[in-house]
Amino acid sequence: AVVEATKLLRHLSGEQQAPADGGFADQELLREVIPGRRRRAYDVNRVVDLLADEDSVTRLRPGFAPEMVTSLARMEGRTIGVIANNPMHVAGAITSDGADKAARFMQLCEGFRLPILSLVDTPGMMVGPEAERTGLVRHCSRMLVAGAALTVPMVAVVLRRGYGLGAQAMVAGSLHEPLLTVAWAGAELGPMGLEGAVRLGLRKELEAIEDEEERERRVRELTKLAHENANALNAATLFEIDDVIDPADTRRVIAGTISRTDRSPGRGTRPPFIDTW
Repeated sequence: AVVEATKLLRHLSGEQQAPADGGFADQELLREVIPGRRRRAYDVNRVVDLLADEDSVTRLRPGFAPEMVTSLARMEGRTIGVIANNPMHVAGAITSDGADKAARFMQLCEGFRLPILSLVDTPGMMVGPEAERTGLVRHCSRMLVAGAALTVPMVAVVLRRGYGLGAQAMVAGSLHEPLLTVAWAGAELGPMGLEGAVRLGLRKELEAIEDEEERERRVRELTKLAHENANALNAATLFEIDDVIDPADTRRVIAGTISRTDRSPGRGTRPPFIDTW
């Protein structure tokens, strides 16, 4: 606990710290983090550890809303804040607690002038009666409001899925808001989960197919086409994102972008408001 507290104070002090011997992990390992099957989960903390300077990651409240990871880390000696969706919990969907956690963390980064790295892999905001009973829309809106108020630079990386308003909340309200928005080659972007979009958007056509097996075959066929249209390369050609990159280049791209940003205080001289917790 003492070690973690010391690391936290160093992070928040803004002190530049040279990377430890060895610096950082082999970046080619990032190519193996994302499972080949879309429905397979993985721990996004592994991605954070590989990207950051060696032994520099401090996770904040890992036991609360684990679907949203918030960490302080160093990259080339400079402290950054990291928010990330964790597919190991509710597939990385944004819950009320997860939104509160991320919104408050963004305020923290703004208050201490820390650049933010957002690692996106979410099907969107959580759905269903249980989620609605938690005041989901009100809580998730906090992320959009906190993002709109940011003056610190943000870099966003879409790891696998960036769907719906949940993905927009992860990038301060728009894919064009971050200083740089990139995606890994296998990533997909869209207004909502693709199979759900097919079932809702083509409901009349599907209902007209009486044979259930034939109907499901048609759903699979249309969903496959939707996946092809939603891939990151297509999004980049339409300028929805800035680039599609090799996972092994991610750290270099992030560090190069952040190193060129201004470290001076933001609007005014009064420290921004940070929620009590």
